[in-house]
Amino acid sequence: MIKISADSTCDLSPQIINQYDIKIIPLAVLVDDREYRDGVDITPADVFRFVDEEGKSCKTSAVNIYEYQKRFEELSGQCDALIHINISSEFSACHQNACTAAENFKNVYVLDSRNLSSGSGHIVLEAAMMAQKGMEPDKIMAALKELTQKVEASFVIDRLDYLAKGGRCSALQAQGAKLLRLKPCIEVIDGKMSVGRKFQGSFDRCLAEYVKDRLKDRTDIDCSRIFVTHPMCSEQTVEKVKAEIKKYADFKEIIETRAGCTISCHCGPNTLGILFIRK
Repeated sequence: MIKISADSTCDLSPQIINQYDIKIIPLAVLVDDREYRDGVDITPADVFRFVDEEGKSCKTSAVNIYEYQKRFEELSGQCDALIHINISSEFSACHQNACTAAENFKNVYVLDSRNLSSGSGHIVLEAAMMAQKGMEPDKIMAALKELTQKVEASFVIDRLDYLAKGGRCSALQAQGAKLLRLKPCIEVIDGKMSVGRKFQGSFDRCLAEYVKDRLKDRTDIDCSRIFVTHPMCSEQTVEKVKAEIKKYADFKEIIETRAGCTISCHCGPNTLGILFIRK
């Protein structure tokens, strides 16, 4: 039997996590000097309350080596092999720490997803599906490494002040974007974040343009599933995005997932991405 585990950054829904018995290892969220566990004792709503209403500082911290060792010891003893999937090593020390911890176990495999949020979630879900089919761990790892090059992840951000607080853009850039009503698209390319097209106007209008930009006239998309991932967008906004997706691609599944505290700490409440796999 093969078990799958992942960082809390994979942002999969509770339904998927329960269905495939995926074990989640939470990152730490630091609120001023107090530490919480992502998704365990802090939620995105808490993060937004701390930042917007109480003026506190929120940031995430990688899972440390000791915590990985503890979880790997617990989980590896319950299976023939444990495959753990990390957020991209370009974003966090999680992968390096997990690799160091895994050196003490003969049956623990660690993969750098080269992605974040439900971009990593695609890889975690595929791993769980392969494990259920009884594939050997080496073959699963080889397939997942190939898959990391095919996941397309991006988000549109309504407010840049969260990025500015995290040092990922300047306060001047954030203020300029607010005045001009610019909503940048943040893309994950080769495991790193970059700024793509900047959309202008209301958030919903920008999202419609964003979906069109990402999906229209594409012939290289695997239409098995697409994730619509956000921390706290309105139901109306999400339904509009799903309707736009259907205009341009015939996905078998359009799955809404909630972004966890890692995305929330850096991007703010009105952030939404569509994440899918290329052929």
